[in-house]
Amino acid sequence: MKLTKHMLSLLVMITLLWCSLNGFAAHGEKKTEKKAIMLVTFGTSDPEAGKVFDRIDEQTRKAFSGMEIRWAYTSKMIRAKLAKEGKFLDSPEMAMSKLMSDGYTHVAVLSLHTIPGEEFHELYQNAQLFGQMAGGFEKILVARPLLSSAKDMETVAGTLMKNIPGRKPADAVIFMGHGTGCHPADALYLAMNQVFQEIDSRAFVGNVEGKLMIETLLPRLKQLKIKKVYLVPLMSVAGDHAKNDMAGDEPESWKSILTRSGYSCESILKGTADYPEIVEVWLDHLRTVLAHF
Repeated sequence: MKLTKHMLSLLVMITLLWCSLNGFAAHGEKKTEKKAIMLVTFGTSDPEAGKVFDRIDEQTRKAFSGMEIRWAYTSKMIRAKLAKEGKFLDSPEMAMSKLMSDGYTHVAVLSLHTIPGEEFHELYQNAQLFGQMAGGFEKILVARPLLSSAKDMETVAGTLMKNIPGRKPADAVIFMGHGTGCHPADALYLAMNQVFQEIDSRAFVGNVEGKLMIETLLPRLKQLKIKKVYLVPLMSVAGDHAKNDMAGDEPESWKSILTRSGYSCESILKGTADYPEIVEVWLDHLRTVLAHF
């Protein structure tokens, strides 16, 4: 039977009305509210450094007792390495999928990264996409990473400066951040360097990547007539970068470069997440997000 233009229009209207009614019925079913926290970190394959995450987990559970807490690693390389050892960690996307499948309606994602760089923005964008899925989360919010305000920087710098055992006033301190050469958030390390300088003119920030390379600090150390340098990670855990790139015996490590330049070096292998006061900065960011649920 040949459909007239009028009949075709009527059929389309009936179909749209049917879809709308069924859609409203499905969305009208009120879900039981279930809240969860997802802690997201780059990750580490170093067993000793990994113990820091256990302490973060414990501190988080004490602060938010009764809430479901899940973990995710952003590093595909580290997830693959741990899988070979029989330890299986989810990516943020897999962790969000599982939370959605388990019926959680409100998810607070805490970025345990140091700066809001490339990995943070990828996490944020993907969380937004999960939040837009039909029948999925009612709300998913991402808390800010560690260095997100002047107050954050002052708290972190003050805590780290108070935890350098044996350091004398004439000794320099260089904090190793990861850095990035491809994201504007690298500028936060310059700001953090200024915060340290205001506390102590012999305290500096250097990066594995980005603008503040160790070589850029050598003239300043010479100018100040420094004899001894303390090396401290400005990273959540004292993992591979801290143990090898910073404190290792390889020719290109910071310790080796400084030693060849005539400086005595001492390394402190504790990351920022080793200090409960600094973990509280992250948890305050989480509290801010949870207040919007």
